[in-house]
Amino acid sequence: MTAPQSVVQKASPAAHSAADERLTTEEGRKDFWRATFSCWLGTAMEYADFALYGLAAGIIFGDIFFPEATPEMALLSSFATWSVGFIARPIGALFFGWLGDRKGRKVVMITTIILMGASTTLIGLIPSYASIGLWAPACLVILRFSQGFGAGAELSGGTVMLGEYAPVARRGLVSSIIALGSNSGTLLAAVVWLAVVQMDQQQLQDWGWRIPFLCSSLIALTALWIRRNLRETPVFERKKAQLQAQRAEMIEASPQAADSRGFWQRSKAFWIMVGLRIGENGPSYLAQGFIVGYVAKVLMVDKSVPTTAVFIASLLGFLIIPLAGWLSDRFGRRITYRWFCLLLIIYAWPAFMLLDTREPAIVIATIVTGMALASLGIFGVQAAWGVEMFGVHHRYTKMAVAKELGSILSGGTAPLIAAAMLSLTGHWWPIAVYFSAMAGIGFLTTFVAPETRGRDLNLPEDAI
Repeated sequence: MTAPQSVVQKASPAAHSAADERLTTEEGRKDFWRATFSCWLGTAMEYADFALYGLAAGIIFGDIFFPEATPEMALLSSFATWSVGFIARPIGALFFGWLGDRKGRKVVMITTIILMGASTTLIGLIPSYASIGLWAPACLVILRFSQGFGAGAELSGGTVMLGEYAPVARRGLVSSIIALGSNSGTLLAAVVWLAVVQMDQQQLQDWGWRIPFLCSSLIALTALWIRRNLRETPVFERKKAQLQAQRAEMIEASPQAADSRGFWQRSKAFWIMVGLRIGENGPSYLAQGFIVGYVAKVLMVDKSVPTTAVFIASLLGFLIIPLAGWLSDRFGRRITYRWFCLLLIIYAWPAFMLLDTREPAIVIATIVTGMALASLGIFGVQAAWGVEMFGVHHRYTKMAVAKELGSILSGGTAPLIAAAMLSLTGHWWPIAVYFSAMAGIGFLTTFVAPETRGRDLNLPEDAI
C-alpha cells in the first residue's frame, strides 16, 4: 500500500534537503546517531523516573509517607502526589517550548535533563514520615512538581529533535525511538524494582526503596555529557536561515495570514493533539500505574507479580514500538492509531475480570496486553504524527503544551480518579467505563485528524 498522492506531494525537496541531505555526509550521519542516542537516553530517564514513581506509589509510598491511612486511602494519597507532577508538566511545556522555538532544541534538552535528574535523585533522600512527619509528603510534592516541570518539555523536545533529524520516508520508524526510550526507562525501573522488592520488608521500608531514585543520577549525568555535543536539527537550522534572509516576510506577513482565519482553523491541530494524547496517555497510566497498585495493594497479589508484568511488557516493547512506527509509515498515522484506540476500548472490560482471578500468570498476561496496546504501540505511532501536525515556527511550544494538557486531563489524573472510584464504589466497573471513555476520545479524534505522513516539516502552517 502506497502513500496517497496528496500526501506524497507535500514532501517537497525542501523537506529532503533539510534532513535527508545532511545524512549524505559522514558528519551528518554522526550527528543523526548522536541525536538519536541522546533522545533515547533522555526519554528513558524521564520514563524511568515516572515508572519508578508509579511503581513506588503503588507498592511502597503508602507505607513510607502515609502509614496511618487505610490501604485504599494510602493508595489514593500516593497517586495524589503522582498527579502533582502532571500539573507541573504543562507549565514546563509552555516555558521550555517557547524557549526551544526561539533559542533552539539543544539548550532545552540540556536544561531539562539537569532538572529531572536532580529532582529524582533528591526524592531518594527524603526522610520518612516517621522521621519528620508531614514534612515528608510535603517534600515529595515539591520534588514531584520540579520533576514534572522538567519532564513537560523533555518528551516533546526529544520527539521534535528526532522528527526533524529523520529522513522523510522513515520518519515514523525513527520517531518511534522516543517510545523505545520510554519503554527502556520502564524496563529499567521494573528491573530495579524486581531486585528491590526481594529485600526484607523492613529493609525495603527503611532504605531499599531509595536505591532506584538515587541510581537515576547516573543516567542524568550520561545524558548531559552526550547532549553538550549535540548539533541543532536540520529543520531548525533551515528555519534560522530563512528568518535571517526574509525576516520581514516570515515575522510580519505569515502571522497576519494566520490571524485572518477563525479560531478553530488556527487551533485545530492543537486540540486534535490533545484528543489523541488523551486516548493514549490515560489508558497508558491506568495500565502501568493504577493497575499495578490495584493488584498489589487491593487484590493483595505478591508485589513481584505486577513488577514482573511491567518487565515482560518492556522487553516486548522493543518489538512492538518499531513495528507500530513502521506500520504508520506503511499505512498512515491515522488508521494505525485508530486501531490501537479501538483495541483499548475493547480491552478494558475483560481486563479487570481477569485481574480479579488473582492467578499470577493471568494477571501478568493482562497487564502485559494493556501496556502493549497503550504504553507501547499507540505511543510509537504518536511520535511522528505529533511532529508533523504543527508548522515549524511554533512546533515545539504547541506540541509540548498540547501533549501535556492532554496528559494532565488523562494520565496525570487517571490513577487518582480510578483510586477514588474504587474507594467510593468498591468495584472495578466504573474504572473500566473510565478506561474505555478515554480510549474512545482518541478513537473519535482520529476521524477529524489529518493524515500527515510525508509532510514537509519546514512548512510554516499547521496541518489541518
